[in-house]
Amino acid sequence: MRAGAFTVLCVYLLVVGWLALRPLSVMWVEPHNLEPLATIRADLARGPVEGARTIGAGMLRLAPLGVLLPLLSPRLGGGRFASLVRTVSGGFLLTAALEWSQSLVPSRVADVDTIILSTCGIGVTHLLCYGRLRALLLGGPSAPPARGDETSGGAVDGAPWDSFWDTPPGSPWDTRWCLPGTDAPPGKAGMTAAAPALSSRP
Repeated sequence: MRAGAFTVLCVYLLVVGWLALRPLSVMWVEPHNLEPLATIRADLARGPVEGARTIGAGMLRLAPLGVLLPLLSPRLGGGRFASLVRTVSGGFLLTAALEWSQSLVPSRVADVDTIILSTCGIGVTHLLCYGRLRALLLGGPSAPPARGDETSGGAVDGAPWDSFWDTPPGSPWDTRWCLPGTDAPPGKAGMTAAAPALSSRP
């Protein structure tokens, strides 16, 4: 699984890198944007539809990394929060490297808002898919034993001491419930049968 995820990740990054870094035939380009949220505010100023389209496209650009990066780590990189931190950090570094590479291409523009949107898209994708990935690959978290389930080792009928009365025969704890000088069997029934023996002793 990890080898397959690594292969898919490499292919995906090659495609994204080629689309982002290939030179364009343009007459002029805008200056690089190093002011956070400046491009996002400009997109929203064009209208809600245009703003939603451009912001959504920015978040979807590297969103698959939210699934591919956890697959590279053992047990999806740990718990939900630890895996989220690792995935977002790795996605941020990859996005920043891609934007820095764009600044070296004369016909491309580096934008800090692209880093913000791509990182947010990776985080949202991870939050949406982590539970399903864990259920498919790791079986998900084990369910707690039901209340009153004798086979799970929990309390019987809600009383924490009831399970002691139902000690299976042959276990090393059987004899502590048998009274000296009696033939009472282990368990609750044995204690009930042994009670008259105690009362009849002088």
